[in-house]
Amino acid sequence: MDETTRWRSAAGLVDGYASGALSPVTVATEILDTISAENPRINAYCLVDADSAIRDAQASADRYAAGRPIGPLDGVPVSIKDLLLTAGWPTLRGSELIDPDSQEWTVDAPAVARLREAGAVLLGKVTTPEFGWKGVTDSLRCGVTRNPWNPERTSGGSSGGSAAAVAAGLSTLSVGTDGGGSIRIPASFCGIVGFKPTYGRVPLYPASPFGTLSHAGPMARTVGDCAAMLDVLSGFDSRDWSAMPTPTFSVADQLATMSSDLTGVRVAYSPTLGFGVNDPVVQANTDAAVDVLTGLGADVTVVDIGWEDPVWAYHILWFAGAEVVVRSFGPGAADKIDPKLAAALQRHRDFSAIDYLDATAVRMSMGVEMGALHESFDVLVTPSMPTVAFEAGVDVPAGSESPDWTSWTPYTYPFNLTGQPAITLPSGFDRDLPTGVQFVGARHADATVLRVAAAYERAVPFATLGDRR
Repeated sequence: MDETTRWRSAAGLVDGYASGALSPVTVATEILDTISAENPRINAYCLVDADSAIRDAQASADRYAAGRPIGPLDGVPVSIKDLLLTAGWPTLRGSELIDPDSQEWTVDAPAVARLREAGAVLLGKVTTPEFGWKGVTDSLRCGVTRNPWNPERTSGGSSGGSAAAVAAGLSTLSVGTDGGGSIRIPASFCGIVGFKPTYGRVPLYPASPFGTLSHAGPMARTVGDCAAMLDVLSGFDSRDWSAMPTPTFSVADQLATMSSDLTGVRVAYSPTLGFGVNDPVVQANTDAAVDVLTGLGADVTVVDIGWEDPVWAYHILWFAGAEVVVRSFGPGAADKIDPKLAAALQRHRDFSAIDYLDATAVRMSMGVEMGALHESFDVLVTPSMPTVAFEAGVDVPAGSESPDWTSWTPYTYPFNLTGQPAITLPSGFDRDLPTGVQFVGARHADATVLRVAAAYERAVPFATLGDRR
């Protein structure tokens, strides 16, 4: 196979299809062959449907031959996180509680429907921990998903299959979900771009049991591809009561016409949010990323967010949702799930309706504070993760004083509480493992976040795993 094909961006593939230099069928075939050869090493896919993918690719090739491609993702290989309904394939959510033969799988989630309408080539489903409950990706049903940079390390989670597939060149794009960092955690650990849009920008159906914490969004190897995918995923869907109207402009088209000059862009830099602790190389790489923004003309101010860790409020909201999920499977379900999930539900169950309302009040207060901050600043910069990927198959790093995944993800879940757009980008390496920097924007300022991210990417091109081979 052409080894370079798997590492091409979506934009590069589409250009090749349009010129006739590439064929969607050839590209899909080569990536499917690569999945067969390399997926056993990292365990990113839980389902691959080669026949369906080739049919999608042939339909795309026919459109290009007729001069009628549908759009910027026509013929682009995409994987789907196995929390999202996909017609024709079972959605097992990493759980042995779900019988694949229990129903006919005939419904597409909104994100999947939009990708089909855009002509994407759907390769298969990628792994998630059971019900997406934690920040690493392993499950009783699917086993451990590993980091392509070092299979002894975790891919992160809960969109770990998505991140691993994209980072390893087994998928050009993937759609993930993020209820507490589940796009940004694995994207940071695997050295790719992951974007959690403003809540409601990408519709969800069925409604997440984790309520308004949960987002869906794009994962890619470039900011431009993330923007193009966001344009597709953002189509309104009436099945989501909180869905925003379809945007009237293309973010990807906007980025293509913008320079890297960030003069006038106001950047707030918080290395810890007031309660995080970073590895030295993570801190150094984040400082260097901020220096890049300064060099591009941005006005950078170090700020003291001064938050006390809101994790207690997040736990109430998150584990209330997890309890609802497990309880829906009837008596005895808790005996059949991931034992660590069962233990977490035992730890986080003694709260009342008043506690839930208090937790909601905390997130509302945080949203007000961030709204005030963004009156003075366009983006907030933090590390994406305080450390690099740790050992695969465990929930927390060695020596952790807490069994909860939130103990090592201080910069992700706060922005699920506030519903803001947040993107993670590669910021460098530590011990040959990627580190990430996070840019956060005001609610509905997704385009601003992507603009700053694109400028940073042009100044510091990201090294992919393909570049290291």
